[in-house]
Amino acid sequence: MKITLICIGKTDDQHIVKGIEIYTKRLKHYVNFQIVTIPDIKNSKNLSESQQKEKEAQLLLKNCSNQDFIILLDERGKEYTSVEFSAFLEKQMVSSVTHLVFMIGGPYGFDDTVYQRANAKVSLSRMTFSHQMVRLFFVEQIYRAYTIMRGEPYHHE
Repeated sequence: MKITLICIGKTDDQHIVKGIEIYTKRLKHYVNFQIVTIPDIKNSKNLSESQQKEKEAQLLLKNCSNQDFIILLDERGKEYTSVEFSAFLEKQMVSSVTHLVFMIGGPYGFDDTVYQRANAKVSLSRMTFSHQMVRLFFVEQIYRAYTIMRGEPYHHE
């Protein structure tokens, strides 16, 4: 299975970038994982919120195929414990899913077209985090999920 995280806008905080790099490197031992960063929408100040979400949706969906299983990281998504999330990933691995695509939307969230295409929604927390921090938290949770699957000592209950 392959896992891709698609994000809008680059991460410019070097502490967060370093953390993401650490977990991305660790993940190479478990799964084919990549991060796709879509540049921020140009001239977004001249666009309404819905126009910006529409443009972002086109770019997000352009990076997906019809066979991809798309999961939105969304505040209204299902919340999991780390063990439950690990089981969710493992379930996808043993099913016919070959490519899991997780998406982090722009500052206004996702356009309806993205919600309609998505197969699931996951919430990392009911709290709000910056889009940059969500990337780090998410990559760490993917790593944690694989260590749980393998019974490795990273996660403690």
